[in-house]
Amino acid sequence: MTEIISRSEQKRRLKRIEDTAAELADLTNNDLKAFPGSDEIKQEIVSIRDLKGGARKRQIKHLAKIMRQESLDAVYDFLEQRKGSQQKSIQLQHEAEHLRDAIINEAIADQEMCRQQQREWEPGWPSPVIEEARRQYPDFDEVGARNAAHQYARSRNRTYYRELYRIAKAALEQDEIRRRLA
Repeated sequence: MTEIISRSEQKRRLKRIEDTAAELADLTNNDLKAFPGSDEIKQEIVSIRDLKGGARKRQIKHLAKIMRQESLDAVYDFLEQRKGSQQKSIQLQHEAEHLRDAIINEAIADQEMCRQQQREWEPGWPSPVIEEARRQYPDFDEVGARNAAHQYARSRNRTYYRELYRIAKAALEQDEIRRRLA
């Protein structure tokens, strides 16, 4: 899905990675032995331990910068397993919200285009976002998503907005389960 992400959303994503980095900074030596991250991240975690105040915050931001260059799935799984961290579920929620909003925005734009061309807007509108979601997440309910987005665009009823979120979140959760079993 090639969608432009707002600066505010980019900042929120970076803040979530910083929160994860702050959790990693509190790992013990035993936890660090089992940590799945790279040696560079491990060294940075060790260097953060003795710092206080502003220097610690600065180094956590540096650790977050290093973490952005790698896949964080294993790190999230490790934190969830070892520390009971909610970072993975929070990330999943935000991804589902982003997918829902992308589908809704696309549906509203297509509805507006049909209105300008004085055509009837059908639930089967061409949707690159839904097609990409279906390719990326095999359990994505395309028909349910199209219907919920269509109903929301026509009525602005929040029930359909929440239904689309549930569809997106269910697909992401099934993908996460499949990834863990593999």
